[in-house]
Amino acid sequence: MAILFCVVVGFLYAAALYMLLSRSVVKLLMGLILLSHATNLLIFSAGRPVRGGVPLVPPGAAAPSQPFPDPLAQAMILTAIVISFGVLAFALVLVYRCHAATGSDDVDELRNTEL
Repeated sequence: MAILFCVVVGFLYAAALYMLLSRSVVKLLMGLILLSHATNLLIFSAGRPVRGGVPLVPPGAAAPSQPFPDPLAQAMILTAIVISFGVLAFALVLVYRCHAATGSDDVDELRNTEL
């Protein structure tokens, strides 16, 4: 399972970097989405995903029963999802405003607007 996570994370990072280096602003935005998904999957795979019990301590025990996934990684992923949604919403507004101002989504067209 870990090998599958590594391959998927590598593919997502490669596709995100390819899209981030394109000239289209819309592809740049899609690359940003893929980059956030790849990072979430990387954090998830670092959190030791296992099938088993939940990380709750039963009454009368000192520690939860093994094996259990790391709850910190899951909390970090939830935080990363919220942050990436905010960045994506801000970038979407910027792309819309750039398209309204220039009429194009080409990065070279945006260079003509600099003062």
